[in-house]
Amino acid sequence: MSIKYAGTQLLRSFVIERNLLRGFSATSATPSADSEKPPLLVERLSKKHEGIVQIRMNRPQTKNAISKAMLESFCKALEELKFDKAARVLIIRSDVPGAFCTGADLKERRTMPADEVPKFVDRIRQLTSNLAALPIPVIAAIDGYALGGGLEIALACDILIATKEAKMGLTETKLAIIPGAGGTQRLTLGVSKAKELIFTAKMIDGIEAERIGLVSRAVDDKSAVPYAFEMAEQILKTGPIATKLAKTAVDVGSQTDLANGLIVEQQCYAQVIPTQDRLEALKAFGEKRPPVFKGE
Repeated sequence: MSIKYAGTQLLRSFVIERNLLRGFSATSATPSADSEKPPLLVERLSKKHEGIVQIRMNRPQTKNAISKAMLESFCKALEELKFDKAARVLIIRSDVPGAFCTGADLKERRTMPADEVPKFVDRIRQLTSNLAALPIPVIAAIDGYALGGGLEIALACDILIATKEAKMGLTETKLAIIPGAGGTQRLTLGVSKAKELIFTAKMIDGIEAERIGLVSRAVDDKSAVPYAFEMAEQILKTGPIATKLAKTAVDVGSQTDLANGLIVEQQCYAQVIPTQDRLEALKAFGEKRPPVFKGE
């Protein structure tokens, strides 16, 4: 098999897998009993923030522990987002001070029949896979605790921004289980460091997370959300098609060798050549003005 053929097949397999993930349907959810508000809020912004979508987790009494209702709300939100052509960037954040997401709701888990547990974990795994498969950039704004499944949700995002005081960890082994929603695969810190964090169930703060490359940025403020917006606004200024294809090139390339990765990059680059956005960028450069991209 030639390298070029292998690269083409890899990109095709990636696209097929992403399309399969997009076909995963989610049922509607009811509001959590912990709050009058629903466990998850989806907000599509307008004006200067048009194109930015927020998913805001809101289970204050459980520090955003993942219940069945919250999980179904999350799945439904992603199902709708993949068809939203106006969405350019997704920010995942918490409305609960001191907590991003603390993993599965253990009180609910205690009452769950043993045969239901694998189904629930499979659903969370599908959630993180669907999240990673979104074609638009996804930013996690981590304030407070991001533990277990909560950190796995963050790891499925493209860019992670955390406060320096945030606490992150894959703490499942303390419960005699293992990360089951992608944590063992997406904790790309090198095998030795990943094993250390998983085997010991160690929690680390934002400073350490930035040092080892778990997050792209650790900030001094009490909230990472303003910094997530700052980054989202920068992304809004770029070409929509180019951003999506760049994400595909990086995602596929990270799963293969350099030779095949370069072929994937070549194929993605070829798709931006005929776009109107590329011509608009050149025209705007000549006219010394900001480009107006339309995703065409």
